[in-house]
Amino acid sequence: MIKHLKIVDSDPMLHDYQNVILKRLQKTSLKEKELTKSNLSTFANGHHYYRLHRNIDHWIIREWAPNATKMYLIGEFSNWKENENFQFEKIDNGNFELKLPINSLKQADLYKLLLHWPGGQGERIPVWCTRVVQDPNTLIYSAQVWQNEKPFEWKSDTKRVKYTSPLIYEAHIGMATEKEGVGSYKEFRELVLPRIYKAGYNTIQLMAIQEHPYYGSFGYHVSSLFAASSRFGTPEELKQLIDAAHALGIMVIMDIVHSHAVKNELEGIGKFDGSPYQFFHADKRREHVAWDSLCYDYGKNEVLHLLLSNIKYWLEEYHFDGYRFDGVTSMLYYDHGLSRDFTSYEMYFDGGQDEDAICYLSLANKLIHEYHPNAISVAEEMSGYPGLAAPLTDGGLDFDFRLAMGIPDYWIKLIKETPDENWNVGNIFYELSNKRAEEKTISYAESHDQALVGDQTLIFRLIEKAMYDSMDKSSQNLLVDRGIALHKLIRLLTLSCSGNGYLNFMGNEFGHPEWIDFPRAGNNWSYQHARRQWSLVDNPKLRFEHLNEFDRDMIALQNKEEFINEAYIHCAQADQNNQVLAVLRKDLLFVFNLNPNESFTFYGIPTKAGKYQLILNSDDSTYGGFDRVDSKLLYYSKPEAPMSKNHRLYLYLPSRTALVFKYIPSKSIF
Repeated sequence: MIKHLKIVDSDPMLHDYQNVILKRLQKTSLKEKELTKSNLSTFANGHHYYRLHRNIDHWIIREWAPNATKMYLIGEFSNWKENENFQFEKIDNGNFELKLPINSLKQADLYKLLLHWPGGQGERIPVWCTRVVQDPNTLIYSAQVWQNEKPFEWKSDTKRVKYTSPLIYEAHIGMATEKEGVGSYKEFRELVLPRIYKAGYNTIQLMAIQEHPYYGSFGYHVSSLFAASSRFGTPEELKQLIDAAHALGIMVIMDIVHSHAVKNELEGIGKFDGSPYQFFHADKRREHVAWDSLCYDYGKNEVLHLLLSNIKYWLEEYHFDGYRFDGVTSMLYYDHGLSRDFTSYEMYFDGGQDEDAICYLSLANKLIHEYHPNAISVAEEMSGYPGLAAPLTDGGLDFDFRLAMGIPDYWIKLIKETPDENWNVGNIFYELSNKRAEEKTISYAESHDQALVGDQTLIFRLIEKAMYDSMDKSSQNLLVDRGIALHKLIRLLTLSCSGNGYLNFMGNEFGHPEWIDFPRAGNNWSYQHARRQWSLVDNPKLRFEHLNEFDRDMIALQNKEEFINEAYIHCAQADQNNQVLAVLRKDLLFVFNLNPNESFTFYGIPTKAGKYQLILNSDDSTYGGFDRVDSKLLYYSKPEAPMSKNHRLYLYLPSRTALVFKYIPSKSIF
């Protein structure tokens, strides 16, 4: 057993809690030994045992339902009634099994299970089924036979890569098209994937893949863990999308929801075998107090088997390159983190933590890296749990990255509460670069969360209603000019100070003006705000094109220079009086003049001696700027005083402008 923890070395404040951390590690180790005979990957093969399988001469289906007394397969083949020919045999450990002749079922047949339990019975969707469809007329969900005779042919496996600094394009298949309706996997592959590739993002994060009965839940009320949502198309079409992304050198990770599940009993697994506690807590912990959903009981080995098999399934069957884990904070604490302000370390170790959930997350990450070493895992976690993104051997939970969730909240608060002329550049740098030493983080200015109905996108906060009548290039509007300038600065500030990764929600790269609102009774079931208006950025007369060009070149800068791969972020200058911030990253110097009124001539920035070339200028007219800086000039540092070893780079800094310079060794010039 590990007796010395590296996370304690990097954070001495954890010393008093080292024994708690060690006990959590020991619990994970003991649980792994209890579950496995060889390795986690072998244990996580439930999807090969359960669900419907087609063999050479028969079908076989198995389900675990310990509270059930009888189980039937029902469908068109049985007139949707229980039939002795389709009755399961109850075998061992609460498992049921049914074998059928090969001609009993055919591709695309609809089916369900009919379960009997003490005091009742009910129709259910199989827990382990991999295809669920909804009848467009009755709106009833059924499982569907989907077993192609020929396995999918993956063409781009050899092109799969791993990025140490993922540039994530967060996307939702259904709302990715401009039409007022639900987009498909095929449309995403043909229409949106080329845009992502051109934009330079190297990772796609797909939301709402696991089947969910209510479209407006954004995919976070999952009903069928193993089924790719059929509202977007077929399993093969999702695989074609992922294969096409791999061909372009793009990773694809999935937004996976293991933090809770939908309460629906007919579509979901809330009372699959008639009991409330099969997969979920039976007591007051059963229902999530804020999400109207059910909470998994991670202390049950059967639940671990289900969820770990689900982890392996998507990696194995669909060739995903990892996961973004939703709702990790909710999993970590008995109170889901809702009654804690996390102002002291005691709140991470005071006994209010769900040790079973911590164990599960540790095992899930170990499984991911064991099965697919190039896969990545990202935690959506806001409490600041120490060691979350540190290796297990160091005392952590083994996530590769943590989402820096405080950054978008910081930008919103700053924009809402502080006039531009009072923005504190030193505080901005601290908020954007502050992270735990042992962790890698994914920074972002806004994600889907900041655009949901009732909230506003970053660009809308900056420009407001002028978005609708003053975004054409021929218009003159000071509010729009301000918004365009700050949108670029905020995004470049966030990227330049990021801790190894960056995220953007689709459309935000060009300042998509609309909020996200899925069809619901409150909006008369409209799709108007559940889509992306690509025609705005494609229109050369509109200024959305300017923002898009800046984002593309900003991302290209990282792809070429790989500056966020370097852990060290140096603040070269934080001049609060003039609102000038300079950040040194690798051999790049980022200079931001956030002053809304003042431009500065011959402004000196401390640098190492040498030559510098301007490689990105937010004031370039290509990006909607005013061309106040000559981008072709080569800049030379000068000593602060005669014979001084301290040098400065003297610059012209227009107001609300960001300039990026690259240090050029002398041999590269002459």
